[in-house]
Amino acid sequence: MAEHFDHDTYLSPYTWRYGSTEMRTIWSEAGKRRQWRRIWVAMAEAQCAAGLVRQDQVEDLRKSVDDIDIARAHELEEDLKHDLMAEVHTYAEKCPVGGGIIHLGATSMDVEDNADALRMRQGLDLVIAKLRTLMLSFCDKVEATADTPSMAFTHLQPAEPTTVGYRFAQYLHDLHYDYMDLVRLREQLRGKGFKGAVGTSASYHSLFDGTDSTPQEFEATVMAAIDLPAFPVATQTYARKQDYRVLSAVSGLGQSLYKFAFDLRLLQSPPLGEWAEPFGKKQIGSSAMPFKRNPINAENVDSLARLLATLPRVAWDNAAHSLLERTLDDSGNRRSVLPEAFLIVDECLRRGQRLIDGLRIDDHARERLLSVYGTFSATEVVLMKCVKRGGNRQDLHEVIREQSLTAWAALREGKPNPLVDLLCADDRVLTYASAQEIRGWLDASDHLGDAPIRARALASEVRNTLGD
Repeated sequence: MAEHFDHDTYLSPYTWRYGSTEMRTIWSEAGKRRQWRRIWVAMAEAQCAAGLVRQDQVEDLRKSVDDIDIARAHELEEDLKHDLMAEVHTYAEKCPVGGGIIHLGATSMDVEDNADALRMRQGLDLVIAKLRTLMLSFCDKVEATADTPSMAFTHLQPAEPTTVGYRFAQYLHDLHYDYMDLVRLREQLRGKGFKGAVGTSASYHSLFDGTDSTPQEFEATVMAAIDLPAFPVATQTYARKQDYRVLSAVSGLGQSLYKFAFDLRLLQSPPLGEWAEPFGKKQIGSSAMPFKRNPINAENVDSLARLLATLPRVAWDNAAHSLLERTLDDSGNRRSVLPEAFLIVDECLRRGQRLIDGLRIDDHARERLLSVYGTFSATEVVLMKCVKRGGNRQDLHEVIREQSLTAWAALREGKPNPLVDLLCADDRVLTYASAQEIRGWLDASDHLGDAPIRARALASEVRNTLGD
């Protein structure tokens, strides 16, 4: 098996382009094998306490727990056709005293599934820590802009004013859900434990027969040593529904980041131009068009998160197709979908942090959008005020509709919005209010409802959740 990996052969983009060094370390081949060896040492320690192996054998295993030799393991795997057993033999070659007791009583998944659960927990710890930092950055943005008016859009059409902080609060709200889901799931993670080939612990009953220990005590001791609770029942593997739950939660976070990035892309489009992602002094937006300022970070988040959304489906199939006590048709894809899901969301969090920290808000564009489109939404105030003074709601609605259509036609011709002047000159409205009152009511910047209050309240709630 060739051990030559460089840019002259295919490398996954997650090997070097996407994801952090910390996340790559968790899901590295060497990292996996270190987990396996630590589990084998914990097993040997428990078996030593039961009088099945000697202390010097345990010490011999412990000395070489980090002495990983992947090249040798791959060399052995060429003949053995079994990666875990190749690692057993590689480890044993380093341990002349204890090598003969490695993996005693176990089936492969007693080791591999517990190691995978540990790696998923490590991955979740890293994701949760980065998400926490991101959420605090969103809290800062919410609080700083809670009162700043901005045009809101429904159906991608101008609707009513909101505030910049209230818009940020929508993304923070989703991230808060994701955080709570991930924290809860992290605490619920379980390993297979040590239950043997079909989950009955039959091999361990034979192994511990005649000793003062039981298979249940052995399992509890080893799982305590690796600090991982065990599922109460399992087959040859832990229930693959756990993988599905983890990937679904990670994908859910990707969805929240996707929406934030997609909205930013819309708001960065020059016709709106209110938001823009950071852009370096030497950054090139386009190889053909030097003037371009493409939202490459936001687009990258959306590209990777779109792929992330597909991975829970693979985990769903793995769980559904784990027939009877186990099939092996999940093994190959789990080598890809588990690490890639974590590396993708890790990269999305990294770029999401870059986006929120460097986000530029163009106040000129924000005020322009309010002045052009906010007047339409403020007609709601005119309607309510006039009805409260005795006007007919349906008749006034029709007046505002007619004049709004006239104003829209002027905007399409590139003219200033004439709606304020049209309504201030309409006798059907002047019956119930003066032109000065109408002009004041049509100032959209005051038509914000309780958006600032709600935005700040959410930021406060999130800070309480995070203990900040």
